[in-house]
Amino acid sequence: MTATVYEGVNDTSQIPAPEGSVTITVKILRFNPEIDDEPHWESYDVPALPTDRVLNLLFNIKNYVDGTLAFRRSCAHGICGSDAMQINGINRLACKVLVKDLLAKEGKQTTVTVAPIKGLPTMKDLYVDMEPFFEAYRAVKPYLIAYGNEPTRERVQSQADRDRFDDTTKCILCAACTSSCPVYWSDGSYFGPAAIVNAHRFIFDSRDEGSEERLDILNDAEGVWRCRTTFNCTDACPRGIQVTKAIQEVKRALLFKRV
Repeated sequence: MTATVYEGVNDTSQIPAPEGSVTITVKILRFNPEIDDEPHWESYDVPALPTDRVLNLLFNIKNYVDGTLAFRRSCAHGICGSDAMQINGINRLACKVLVKDLLAKEGKQTTVTVAPIKGLPTMKDLYVDMEPFFEAYRAVKPYLIAYGNEPTRERVQSQADRDRFDDTTKCILCAACTSSCPVYWSDGSYFGPAAIVNAHRFIFDSRDEGSEERLDILNDAEGVWRCRTTFNCTDACPRGIQVTKAIQEVKRALLFKRV
């Protein structure tokens, strides 16, 4: 679907303007499947403090201007990963982006664009269908696989062994990396970076015995070999995970058949 040209500004006069606030224009790509044939831009002039987060602006629009605005959110502290969206064309968590980092220079009017992440079907406004993303996640068996008798106590692991996969334990399943991948946009059957990252987390876990199973799953035309190493995923990750590096390590594990 192609967005229509933006027409008009919504009435935002009811939004409280705290002392020290500046007015910024928030342009949101809106889509209501019940009434819209295609997405369209709507604009809101919103008072904001430099310390406000983009999520605060969306709440103000929803609470004071248009209660039908749809977007995901939960913890609002960059932990749950619910509010991933495109902010000024870049995949980010709305709860982690501060207004002060978006302000235009030299007193010019600031415009912030907000749109849903790409590659997943838009259900309404900034709300996308995450099921294809989680289907790929589940397919790589993102859990500990161990055979034989369970230990009487914990499964012991050295600090060095733990450090081997520490980076990929940080994933919060926000889909920012996967939905920033050009391959994923063009081919929905690609597992995507997040699924591979979560496979990596267990492939390199010394306590796990399911590495070969996961490597066989990813050794596929739509698995790790679809990665084109554009680094979009690494740039988009709000947790700083070296996503591209993890994908390359899984490729090497397949090439050399050792982990």
